[in-house]
Amino acid sequence: MARPTVGELAILRVLWEHSECTVRDVHEQLNPNGGNSYTTTLKLMQIMHQKGLVERNDSQRAHIYKPRCSQQDEQHAFVSDLANRLFNGSATRLALQALGQTGDVDPLELAEIKQLIMELEKASG
Repeated sequence: MARPTVGELAILRVLWEHSECTVRDVHEQLNPNGGNSYTTTLKLMQIMHQKGLVERNDSQRAHIYKPRCSQQDEQHAFVSDLANRLFNGSATRLALQALGQTGDVDPLELAEIKQLIMELEKASG
């Protein structure tokens, strides 16, 4: 499956949050102050359907779109690709780089990271 562009990812975020939406629903979520035109959102979602990123139910007048992959699956694919292309396949180097760049780590996220490390240590013996 094709990797989504930045604009397509914005649409996918809306679909992941709401499970399924019409083009109008997505457009209003992305452009609460009237930014881009409706036809821009429509065209992007049609392209996403052609690329296999979304499913479309056209049994009603307003087509209903839903994502073909979960947010977690897409994040996994992006991280794997990034680790392979920039960090020689090393998830550890990627994680260290990401943590070193932010400076501000949320305490809850830090606790999640510590929990994951403990689980990985237990699993490896």
